[in-house]
Amino acid sequence: MTARHFDPLNDRLSRDIRNELSRAFAVAAAEKTLAPAALAAERFRTMDLAPVYEAYIADRLTRYQQALQAFAADRVQDAFSRALVLWDLGLFFEVHEIIEHAWHHARGAEREILQAMIRAAGMYIKLAMGQPEAARKMAAKAVTALEHHRSRVPTNLPLDRLLAALKTFDAQPPKLYQPQGSL
Repeated sequence: MTARHFDPLNDRLSRDIRNELSRAFAVAAAEKTLAPAALAAERFRTMDLAPVYEAYIADRLTRYQQALQAFAADRVQDAFSRALVLWDLGLFFEVHEIIEHAWHHARGAEREILQAMIRAAGMYIKLAMGQPEAARKMAAKAVTALEHHRSRVPTNLPLDRLLAALKTFDAQPPKLYQPQGSL
């Protein structure tokens, strides 16, 4: 049976491709080269994939390259700023991957803010998967934490813009990345 749409929730191959490419991108970001993600993509492409999978892989590689270019052009080094670049590219699963690594080492308010950003990205992941109620719950938890720690949120996050989108359950994600010097 050939998949008609990319569905990581119900299709194992979709989930494997998404997860493996996302993990490979985290390595690619650290190494500042697309090579790890391209290698992961090539392993899947040897499987004679249906067009839906090929399209997902091609799209991800294009956006990964755009992210790496933005990281280099703006000298984006920290996980939080990288997550904002990924957010603007609609790479919400990758936002989760990048922030999760920092979250594991964070404590206190910083840890809660990072978790809130994972949940904010999760809202858009859940929306894309057709799970609006789960998305609403994630958004509500993110809003609570971000408002509670407002004074500790990194200054490069346009917090009010993000909160407005989460509170209104806006299906159109707000743009969050602000290159250095544009604040």
